[in-house]
Order: sequence, then C-alpha cells, then structure tokens
Amino acid sequence: MSRAREEALRVEVCRLGSNAAAGESAWDRFVDASPDATPFHRIAWKRVVESVFGHTPHYLVAIAGDEVRGVLPLFDVRGLRSGRVVLSVPHATYGGICGTDPEAVTLLHDAARGVGERLHARYVELRQLFHPEPGLPTLSPFATFTKALDADPDATFRAIPSKRRNMIRKGARCGLVAHRGWEALGEFYEVYAIHRRSLGAPPFPRRLFEAIRDGFGAGADLLTVRHDGRVVGGVLSLFHRDRAMPYYSASLPAARARAVSDFMYWEVMRSACLAGYRVFDFGQSHEGSGTWAFKRLWGFVPEPIAHQYVLVRDREPPTHQPSDGHPLVELWKLLPLTLTKWLGPPVIRWLPLH
Repeated sequence: MSRAREEALRVEVCRLGSNAAAGESAWDRFVDASPDATPFHRIAWKRVVESVFGHTPHYLVAIAGDEVRGVLPLFDVRGLRSGRVVLSVPHATYGGICGTDPEAVTLLHDAARGVGERLHARYVELRQLFHPEPGLPTLSPFATFTKALDADPDATFRAIPSKRRNMIRKGARCGLVAHRGWEALGEFYEVYAIHRRSLGAPPFPRRLFEAIRDGFGAGADLLTVRHDGRVVGGVLSLFHRDRAMPYYSASLPAARARAVSDFMYWEVMRSACLAGYRVFDFGQSHEGSGTWAFKRLWGFVPEPIAHQYVLVRDREPPTHQPSDGHPLVELWKLLPLTLTKWLGPPVIRWLPLH
C-alpha cells in the first residue's frame, strides 16, 4: 500500500487562481487520466464560466497525502427561475463527481451538501453521465447521443443511414465548403445570433467563444461552412481524451435547404476520425425536440443523463419543462437582431440551468 493511501482521505477546496498553479495542475492531471471525466471537469471550463458569467466556483478535491482520488466542480448560481442553487456545472451537458473511488465519492457528496447548506441553496445538482450514485433523487430531462467512430472515415461514412449520406452529398453538390480556423469567429457569431433568434432563444455573448478558444487551446476548434464565399453555418467543438463533441452550432435558415447541418456535422466527424478520436458525442437534447429527432435520423441512440440532486432547502427535485411554444419564445423571434444581440447575453447569464 502506498504512503498516500495510508494517510487519511480528506476533502479540500482546490486552490484556484493565478497563485495556485500547483493545485490546478494536479486537478487537470487527475481529470486527464480519469475515464469518466469530460471537458467540463477541466480547469479551463471553470475559467470560462467564471470570467463570462460571473458564477462563483467551489472546486472540491478528495485527496490522500498528495494523491488526488476524486474531484467535484461546483458553482454558486442565482437564476431567474431557479433561485439560488449549486450546479455541477452550469452551461454544460455533463458534470458531477469525477472519480470511481467509493470512499472519495461519499466524501465529495457530503462536502457538496455542506456547500449547499452554507450557501442556503435549494439543492445541489450533479449532471452525471457516468456512474450515477444510488439513492440520490434522479431525473433525466435530457439524453445524450454518442456513437463510436472508425479510424477510417469511409467506414464511418458507410455506417451513417443512407438518407443522411444523401443529404451530405447534396450539401457538397450545392457548393458547400468547410474550413477549420478561429479567424472566422466574427462571421460565425453573426450566423449564431440569427440562428438563436430563429429558435426564440437569447444568444450567448461572443466572449464565451473567445474564452473557450483562449482557454482550451487544441481542445477546441471552430469549423465553418461557406457558400459562395459567405459563412452559412458553423460549429464549435470540444475534444477530450477520445471524445469529439460538436457543442455550439448554427446555420442560416435560408441555407438549410442545402443540407448545411448534415454537411458540417459530417465534416466534424470526418476530421475527428482522422485526428484519432473514437467517440462522436452529439450532446444533449430533450425528447420531442427537433434536435432529438435530427440525431435519431443520424442513427444515434439516446442515453439518459442522470441529473442527481442533493436536496438542501427543497424537499423534491425541480421540474424541467421545455420552453418550446412559450409566449416569450415566440416574442423573441420577432425582435430585431441587433436588440437580441444586446439583450441576450445579460438575460442568458440568469438562465444557467441548461
């Protein structure tokens, strides 16, 4: 038995910030080595959320001696609909406890409750893709969609349902051209703002995408699709271990007849195969939504994400209701684009649950 395991396991608040490089490095080393980690467990996502949205982090680490055996990223969040809650993690598909050591998991759950009680929060929410904890109240308002990638792009292409393959070919025949690179971020953001308004949803601020670019380095990239020289679609993807995750995507409504979405997702998938990634993660959707149906058309099977709750002031976990058809959603679609770009970022800062 190692000396670290002979020492008592304890939970500490991870030292974060400019004067705590050692604590942050130990955190990321553990995340990089853990098979149940996601990009949202990395310190880079902490910096993104803190700098762009202003939510206060509480990053907990289970440690014995110098050996990290579990981590839990938490944020103190105050939302318009939610009130004060603790989330792991806001604006992310996944979160929760990273680590399979049973003793570390128990201690981190207890520490999470302590954070919630100290902040007088309603609850602590853990978005567990891997290893949900038995006994915690659990809801699955969303499912994720993942699929294995072959090292050979041609083999991956043949595994796509035939109708989707035809749509990808249609995009190529229509003259769509894909390009990877952050220099098109400004053009992509304009398409993104138009796309969000068409959905009746406020846009994230452009500085969110800049923060991801600056914080994740090679762990993120931007693919844009042009038609006749104009950006008509694009997707910002995250990469972690063997997983490629197209995360923020957008397309111009007028370009959808050219199958821009099918074309650009295939380009992300093809590039991921060539780069050595072996899992394509299409991200979360709720049942009945258009994105849920689209991902099923690609042959992906939904896998529930366990939203688990450490209840503090609340006696029951929260209800989740899709916003489709809500009068405010319909009103947002009618607003001038300039106004949605101005109002959207401060509004979405207070809507952090999904």
